[in-house]
Amino acid sequence: MKRGVVRLVILAVLVAVGLFGWRAGWFGGADARQTINGNVEVREVQLAFRVGGRIAAIAVDEGDAVAPGQMVARLDGAPFADALASARAEIDVADAALTRQRNGNRPQEIAEAEAALRAAQAVAVNADKEFDRVSDLAAKGFVSAARVDATRAAKDSARAAIDEMRAKLSLLREGTRVDTIAESAASRDAAQARQRRTATDMADTQLFAPSAGVVQTRVLEPGAIVGAGDPVLTLAITQPVRVRAYVPEPLLGKIKPGQQVAVVGSGGKRWPGRIGNISPTAEFTPRTVETESQRADLVYRIRIIVDDPKGELRQGQPITVDLGAAR
Repeated sequence: MKRGVVRLVILAVLVAVGLFGWRAGWFGGADARQTINGNVEVREVQLAFRVGGRIAAIAVDEGDAVAPGQMVARLDGAPFADALASARAEIDVADAALTRQRNGNRPQEIAEAEAALRAAQAVAVNADKEFDRVSDLAAKGFVSAARVDATRAAKDSARAAIDEMRAKLSLLREGTRVDTIAESAASRDAAQARQRRTATDMADTQLFAPSAGVVQTRVLEPGAIVGAGDPVLTLAITQPVRVRAYVPEPLLGKIKPGQQVAVVGSGGKRWPGRIGNISPTAEFTPRTVETESQRADLVYRIRIIVDDPKGELRQGQPITVDLGAAR
């Protein structure tokens, strides 16, 4: 009888332990935590100047942490300063020409043209009188025909000079043509555009970090001549930390964007994270993260944003993602 009671008690304990273990996921039950494999994403950016020139200074070295907007290198700015001064001088010249044309001619210039017209008219009067006198003498046979032709030419020339002076006076009174003013205004605008472009080039002689990170590689040194776009520094972006992992199709229905997960390193340390996005298309499991049994399976790539304020995770580091951390 006692042996039967003991057996029943042991059986009840085993059933209770088994039920608890199944619920806790010890034997792959419904609440078992699901894990997948992945890697910390490698995120690098090649820092380069937009303009070419001689490197004057590099303010950081390999391994240095940089903040967003921090100046990391600069070019010799003397050539750009000279170009900017030249562009400003071009604007001054264009502004002066445009102002002169818009203001029109000065009263003194108009008075000068009027005086020139009166002088031409006086010359024409004398030329007419000389021609009449010579013509009378020619009729009486006292002068040659050549003399008559010369005085006639002088008279015609004097009349032409009057027409020329009148035209000049008319132009001075009317002022500069509208299309000429428009052309000068366009020249001034072009000079201003060149100044803005030169100022932009001047600003681009300083190189700034686009985001927080760590200097991975110092490609060049001060004194080197670089062209536009030549890499100077390689920056590893450290924040935010992103993990790329791959979910097999059976687990796809159990995850969603924004879901809380845990990222586990090789030493067992855990970091909180959340699922950022899930790829809409399937692909074969990459050979860098899967087990032997998973290499032929189709998976979906997911991105996980990890909270790692101390910067303990390293780019490319293999990790395990615990999808059941929230539960």
